[in-house]
Amino acid sequence: MHLSKDRIGGLLILLFCLVYAWQSQNIRLLPFQLNSAFHARTMPEVLAVLGIGLSLLVIVFPSSRDTLSLRGLNWPLGLAFLVLMSIYGLAVRPVGFLLATSLFLMIGFAMLGERNIARLVLVAVPLVVLFWVLMNYGLSVFIEPLPAFLRS
Repeated sequence: MHLSKDRIGGLLILLFCLVYAWQSQNIRLLPFQLNSAFHARTMPEVLAVLGIGLSLLVIVFPSSRDTLSLRGLNWPLGLAFLVLMSIYGLAVRPVGFLLATSLFLMIGFAMLGERNIARLVLVAVPLVVLFWVLMNYGLSVFIEPLPAFLRS
């Protein structure tokens, strides 16, 4: 069995799903949830089992003969995205979700080649506001929308 792109991807997903399944056991349950059929661990466990099963299928069954090649990848862009994501992670609390996430998306789109500023704003801002509204009012998960100095 040779290591193709598909099998390497399957191995990475298998590793991720195994760690995810292991970490899902750290989800605390309330005493009345211990014997219930559906609780906070149920979906993570189901997703982990499905991911493990599907990744094993990708690893075991024949795949394409494409071998992994690290040549031709845009490494500077990938590293720039890692830096951008790190800055976003550090900025989201002090700057606020709406501004930090909108800037993150607009800068990310610009790094990928989009040069139309109107399109950047018209895609990123409504998407971020819609997601914030969904999280806050649809799922009751509070995300601080504004920078610290604008909060009352």
